[in-house]
Amino acid sequence: PRPLTARHRSWPWCRECTGIALDLGSARTRAWTSGRRLILDVPTVTFPGTGARYPIQRGAIVDTPATARMLDRLLGHRLPRPGRPLLVLTTPALGGVPYRTEARTAVDVLRPRTVLTVPAARAVATAADADLTRPLLVVDLGAHLTEVTLLTDGAVTDARRAALGTSDLDSLTPPERITDTVVAMLTAMLDQDRTSQTLDALRRGALLAGGGALRPDITRGLAGRLHAPVHPVPSPHTAAVRGAARLLHAAHAHPSTATHP
Repeated sequence: PRPLTARHRSWPWCRECTGIALDLGSARTRAWTSGRRLILDVPTVTFPGTGARYPIQRGAIVDTPATARMLDRLLGHRLPRPGRPLLVLTTPALGGVPYRTEARTAVDVLRPRTVLTVPAARAVATAADADLTRPLLVVDLGAHLTEVTLLTDGAVTDARRAALGTSDLDSLTPPERITDTVVAMLTAMLDQDRTSQTLDALRRGALLAGGGALRPDITRGLAGRLHAPVHPVPSPHTAAVRGAARLLHAAHAHPSTATHP
């Protein structure tokens, strides 16, 4: 990339530039904005006047206008006018075009000049400084969703998910249910992989992210059932947005985004 000009310096000194890293979760929405050190972390909920509304459920955006209202309330007043932010958005590995379409519509309320999407697993790997030249398994143990993703050269080559998360655990649904679910997804990936990539990644050890990675009963259970190491990333519940923030810094410095409205 070309050297940064005086008008396009690194954050927080680049006053003309605004950036947002955003992770839209079913239970929590997390955001980082340029010029701030803290991550904004709020429940994914709106109150339109008729009670609580949960616009993102099990990894799907079910109410795009409500998602937009939530983002405007969370971030709208934090963005300078008339600047337009560069935005990096994490997406579920299996969200596909429908998720990206709804998410892009929702973030339009923030008037972004550019929206870059990144698989959440890639963002987690970036936050963990993982070596992406080798196959890597990322297990995201969320509140409402559990995802297992295989990254090869940093790209998603296989992914599985289940509508089960830590918020579902109770006296009738023990932590072993999540462990069993992850093992079943990985077993299916191994059975269908005609290469050695999934096995190589498993032997290397899976990265664990999401709030479930903070639970020793789940992490110990996974290590025992998989007969392989597991590596909870630091602050696993915010790993995706922190990785997105690092990718945002890289995008901010790239010539293709080094323009101002």
